[in-house]
Amino acid sequence: MPVLTGLDRVARGDADVLALLRGRVGLVAHPASVDRRLRHVREVLRERGVEVVALFGPEHGYGGEAQDMIGVADARDRDGVPIHTLYGEQYEMLSPRREHLEGLDAIVVDLMDVGSRYYTFVWTAALVIEAASKLGIRTVVLDRPNPLGGERIEGAPQRPGFRSFVGLFDVPVRHAMTIGEIARLSAAQLGVDRRLLDVVTMEGWSRAMTFPATELPWVLPSPNMPTYETARVYPGGCLLEGTNLSEGRGQTRPFEIFGAPWVDGRALAELPIEGAIVRALTFSPTFHKHAKTTCGGVQIHVTDEAAFRPYEAYVRLIARCRAMAPEAFRWRTERYEFIDTIPAFDLLTGGAEIREAIDRGQSLDGLLEDDRRVADTFRETRAPFLLYPSAS
Repeated sequence: MPVLTGLDRVARGDADVLALLRGRVGLVAHPASVDRRLRHVREVLRERGVEVVALFGPEHGYGGEAQDMIGVADARDRDGVPIHTLYGEQYEMLSPRREHLEGLDAIVVDLMDVGSRYYTFVWTAALVIEAASKLGIRTVVLDRPNPLGGERIEGAPQRPGFRSFVGLFDVPVRHAMTIGEIARLSAAQLGVDRRLLDVVTMEGWSRAMTFPATELPWVLPSPNMPTYETARVYPGGCLLEGTNLSEGRGQTRPFEIFGAPWVDGRALAELPIEGAIVRALTFSPTFHKHAKTTCGGVQIHVTDEAAFRPYEAYVRLIARCRAMAPEAFRWRTERYEFIDTIPAFDLLTGGAEIREAIDRGQSLDGLLEDDRRVADTFRETRAPFLLYPSAS
């Protein structure tokens, strides 16, 4: 049975789904908001007679043109429908404004997520649900697969004081939930009336499925998420943003490729990573850190997806880079996702423990084992919000 997303059910014309989309509708979407035939949600809704009167774009914009952490301006589409930004220079811009929601009967969220807490689209959905509920407006989430599947959990939830736009609520780094399930969890955390959130569930998806098994088309949901393979390493690869290591931006394999001018790729490649081959290389980032400068580094080639743990792998790789060149390596302390009082790496890992252990040159084994235990307890927390069966 093929996997059908929530949008595919709209395209099919399911009566119970279309009943949720009556009246004046707002739409939160991006370029990956497509059905199995690669038709954008805007086109599908138009074909089904849904009156979309307002559009909203998350980080990177409705059209997906902006790079990470770049503010996006309001605009209009070619039909003259206003496009309101949900990502700007201030935290307040992450939520839809009251005047942009008034008069709507429902707001539809159709966003492709990649299964990592730091990827901000699930938190945009949460903020939309919160803002809409205050006006008594229903949010309808068209659910999509978690590309990493719904079973493997990695990285402990945030500790007190470390919430941010890369984790509004306390969930593991690799949370193994769909955007619809995260929406349900978020609504409960926010105390939103259950009648104001509907999730249009998928058909044919089970928790053991990673993205290739769905046979759905991959469309990059953001400029540096070009492939499923990128998403596969991203629970670890995004940690690079908390350092002065380049994430390989502008390369065709960002986050798989990383390094810096002072990194000895051959020495770094000697670090054993279960389920992957670490290959030394040189590269030149097109933009951001070390732009147009030759960097030493590595590319991560996953050889055994079941054995590969991206979060732990990149924590260990970053620690090795720090130990190799302590005079050149540094943690990012500049403003990160609207926070300038906490190092970015701490926001990403959910606390200061791992960064501090790396700085002291201590073994990470105990901390990572603690993370595994705490992450596993999240299964009980998430259970009431799950919508799909496990493999068993």
